Amino acid sequence: MFSGIVQSLGTVREIHRRDGNARMTVATDRGFEGLELGESVAVNGVCLTVCQIMQNAFAVDMTAETLGRTSFKQVRPKARVNLERALTPAQKVSGHFVAGHIDQTGVVVEIDRGAGETLFRFEHPPELAPYLVEKGSVAVDGISLTVFACRDNRFSVSIIPFTLEHTNLNERKVGDHVNIECDMIGKYVYKACENFLNRSHGPGIDPDFLKRHGFV
Repeated sequence: MFSGIVQSLGTVREIHRRDGNARMTVATDRGFEGLELGESVAVNGVCLTVCQIMQNAFAVDMTAETLGRTSFKQVRPKARVNLERALTPAQKVSGHFVAGHIDQTGVVVEIDRGAGETLFRFEHPPELAPYLVEKGSVAVDGISLTVFACRDNRFSVSIIPFTLEHTNLNERKVGDHVNIECDMIGKYVYKACENFLNRSHGPGIDPDFLKRHGFV
């Protein structure tokens, strides 16, 4: 479990693909030491297990499922990645609960850089629309963000200078793919309502239903 507060940046040193799987080595910046074998680390929001530790670097294995569902299918050496270690019981949650299980990838379609904020707009697959609501939480490449607006299979977020400086959003360009994890609480609520309505032979659940009943 993670909180979506990026602790450090890393750099993809190398990635070896074989038989649909891959092993990726990530060089770490200063302040991300002390990893242990078997520890969970969020790399661009993907929960991965440390399988090898080197000086100022670590390696993780990725299955075909992970590669197919995340932006790591396009990753190349020298790419900058967001890093976060798993939460401990004593830590505060400054963002929101993030599982590290990516729902889908999205695409950067617009970047509007202003003096005090930078607006990013992402396009996402239609199946994510029910889980994205204005003022709701979403994790983009492992960063806990608040949805500024959403419509037509797109959502936007407003990024403050501190977040821009301390995450890989500072290097993002239009056309880049990003990992999206919708708020797990929203997904559970949606699933519970859907199951209830299906048992009641109702018409199903959609964004209009959520609005009519005060969920969003």
